[in-house]
Amino acid sequence: MPTKSRLVLIPLIAMAMASCLSGCASTGPNMGDLIPQWAGGLPADAPPRPGTPQYDAFMKERERRRQMPAAEREKLPPVGSETAQPAPAR
Repeated sequence: MPTKSRLVLIPLIAMAMASCLSGCASTGPNMGDLIPQWAGGLPADAPPRPGTPQYDAFMKERERRRQMPAAEREKLPPVGSETAQPAPAR
């Protein structure tokens, strides 16, 4: 390959690769949330995303359980895996 064509070809390839990479960046940081679990997305027991109200509740429950004695903590299901508890009767 002549040297002049190589000098033109290398920057063109680099620009094409950079544009492909920048196109992937515009999908956002939570692309894994959109992929189904069977296709390699987030598992069903993944904790909520930081910055959401569910995350704050998750972290409070996790801290509460951390302060419990180990014997009591082992009897409980993992944090986030519980089903919604019905509201207490008034």
